[in-house]
Amino acid sequence: MLVSERVIRENRVPSSPPSAAGVPRLVQSPSAAKVYIMTSLPITTTPYPPVAPVAPVAEKKSGALSAVSNNALASALKDTYSAFQARREALGLTNPGTVENVAKEVQRDVFLNNLSFSGLRADLTKAFSVSPLFQVSHAFSQGSQQIPPYAFLALYGTNKIFCQGNLDSDLSLSARFNYRWTPRWVTKTTTQIQAASMAGPGGAQFSFENDYVGNDFTAQVKAMNPSILDGPLTGIFIGSYLQSITPRLALGLEAVYQRPAAQLGPEAMISYAAKYKGEDWIASAQLMPSGGVQGSYWRRLSAQLETGVDLNLQFAGNPMMGGMRKEGVATLGAKYDFRASSFRAQVDTAGKLGVLLEKRIVPMVQITFAGELDHVKNAAKVGLAVSIEAAEEEVMAQQESAMAAGPVTPPF
Repeated sequence: MLVSERVIRENRVPSSPPSAAGVPRLVQSPSAAKVYIMTSLPITTTPYPPVAPVAPVAEKKSGALSAVSNNALASALKDTYSAFQARREALGLTNPGTVENVAKEVQRDVFLNNLSFSGLRADLTKAFSVSPLFQVSHAFSQGSQQIPPYAFLALYGTNKIFCQGNLDSDLSLSARFNYRWTPRWVTKTTTQIQAASMAGPGGAQFSFENDYVGNDFTAQVKAMNPSILDGPLTGIFIGSYLQSITPRLALGLEAVYQRPAAQLGPEAMISYAAKYKGEDWIASAQLMPSGGVQGSYWRRLSAQLETGVDLNLQFAGNPMMGGMRKEGVATLGAKYDFRASSFRAQVDTAGKLGVLLEKRIVPMVQITFAGELDHVKNAAKVGLAVSIEAAEEEVMAQQESAMAAGPVTPPF
């Protein structure tokens, strides 16, 4: 293309050289401030990279749920809940346990409940593994009417599941299976099949339980022998909730709905529980549906000695006599831990005195002595048990390594 120049106001000026890009440019004349020269130069086009097509943005469809959640009222509720949770976490509340075990420190740690026995017992336990936990046990008994002559027990546990089965010489079977869905949610199932004997016709029982353990509360739902085969829903259903109000005080309740058979009407009951924790003592109280009151007090006197007091008061009307029945039992117990043994003793106002001594002779052998004296009935019971635990060297080494890395905690 030829280069053409047009001079404005007839003043010729030499054109400036083309730019590096080869595009037209305006040049100001040095002789006149208002004289400009416009040159036409060849233009070279540079190809641009292709532009990717932009996908159209789909509009969000507002459904019924979004209309409910995206409004002023829902936003206010969310802000209120967030502020409540922030204040709740700032209190530093801890988990208070369950309503069922609100007096655990007294009933299970100090008293002889579920520990006292009579006659002779021998327990042989063999551990095959520690992680996962697997062991079997053989129990022999003589001279006791509550304990069968022989029982076989096997258990298996990991961090998520726990299985236990027990079969005795009376052909009675009991099994447990627990599963931990999350670190806070555990499902527990229990099955018991009782064979017919001289003591009774036998029967079967099944229970299903769900426990949710929060930072400052525990919720439980339990069903025993639920069934709809007879028409209406039958069984026993229990729901409980225990909440920490302050770092020391916890309040809760337990609701029971039961209908043993379709021919019988349903019944509902509610009980209330409270627990207060001090520096070295714990007090708890329960208000029963029948009008009874149960209070417990636990205190640690030293590093080895702990004591507990339990008071059970019953206030119920007598339908035959037409008056109010008032009964009460107070129990005092103590537990002392020695270096290789522990001693428990308790006495109540009903005239019963009980003791339990557990002595570990060697790391694998333990001897237990139990005694109970009833002054009112003029009766006495004595029990002696020997427990032997066996494990191979490989299992012992596995146990030491597991303790160093963190033991297995099955959902018991």
